[in-house]
Amino acid sequence: MKQTWRWFGPKDLVSIDSMLQAGVQGVVSALHHIPTGTAWSPAEIAQRQREIATTSAGGPSGLAWDVVESLPVSEDIKRQTGNWREHLAAWKQSLHNLHAAGIEVVCYNFMPVLDWTRTDLAYALPNGATCMRFELPVFAAFDIHILGRDGAADDYPDDVVATAKDVFAKMDASQIEGLVRNVVFGLPGAAENFSLDDLRYHLAAYAHLSEDGLRANLVDFLSEVAPVAQSLGMRLCCHPDDPPTTLLGLPRIMSTEADYTHVLNAVDVMANGVTLCSGSLGARPENDLTGMMERLGDRVHFLHLRNVKRESDAVQTSFYEAGHLEGDTDMVTLIAAVLKQEAKRRADGRGDASIPFRPDHGQDILDDLGRKAQPGYPAIGRLKGLAELRGIITALTHTDVRGGL
Repeated sequence: MKQTWRWFGPKDLVSIDSMLQAGVQGVVSALHHIPTGTAWSPAEIAQRQREIATTSAGGPSGLAWDVVESLPVSEDIKRQTGNWREHLAAWKQSLHNLHAAGIEVVCYNFMPVLDWTRTDLAYALPNGATCMRFELPVFAAFDIHILGRDGAADDYPDDVVATAKDVFAKMDASQIEGLVRNVVFGLPGAAENFSLDDLRYHLAAYAHLSEDGLRANLVDFLSEVAPVAQSLGMRLCCHPDDPPTTLLGLPRIMSTEADYTHVLNAVDVMANGVTLCSGSLGARPENDLTGMMERLGDRVHFLHLRNVKRESDAVQTSFYEAGHLEGDTDMVTLIAAVLKQEAKRRADGRGDASIPFRPDHGQDILDDLGRKAQPGYPAIGRLKGLAELRGIITALTHTDVRGGL
């Protein structure tokens, strides 16, 4: 298991130097400043590689850009509208340019409009740490009473609708503004200048696209790009919906094992694979993360290891981002399944036997609380998670205890 770390580029408040001190082995990054639908040029890719390879003192870091997260898929491609064919061609060109630079793993998602959704980006825990939280009645209050989406109340249980009404009644203007800002933070590039009318516009563009329609569009997309990746020796891995449930009336098609199985079978090449995110998938109680790793493992190309604590057993539920070993996912059995898959790959002579993973998200603790880094991506909180995950890996691979791994 290759230990990697997500880095948002030179503006990231967690530096290359910090990654070195954390002892990571590789970097996960993306060219967030490139407009969606535009090909990533060799020059831009090389610039990011130089930034990753250089410490603050100008010396070599010894780190390399191992995984792209994410190469964005435009809304036009997802809907097959507008300039989607041009955007598809640019996506393919980006693959060629990334391959020429030596990068083999590309994570992407097919979530309409919002990449991820939380209602609180700094939820206070009893120990003084903060984390991200999705509170279902609060989100319902946003959907029904603030956004005012037609038919929104029909998408929630009656008790959640009633609680949402009470929640909204107690909110003042600043709290409403803060909730809107938190919800739209998951829309790339829009957090600073986004309006409710913008969100309504994006939702309306999906009004007539069903889950089956979006799923067919994903298969069409993969039928175009996966053969390109396969020919180049690259690996594509789709990130699950976050959270993995119905949201704002939008179609959601990558929330369960059945969703992944359908897509993997529809485009059955090794380059078409999975980003197994234990946090996103773990927010839905029916998802058996260890079982998914065992059954889909040969197509898992990238791992996000984090944990969430669900606040009910319903499919639609509130949850918060727990410590990496403290939530509802059994991280020990999941990592054991990953190590077994790696052993199988080594026995089969596969060149991708070591699966890259990163400690996904983390609670803000200690100096993180004053640093105010990207929500979910603190320095010390992620280092704590990485240390815990590293400890499990070390124990399970020790010669005296590894057994059949």
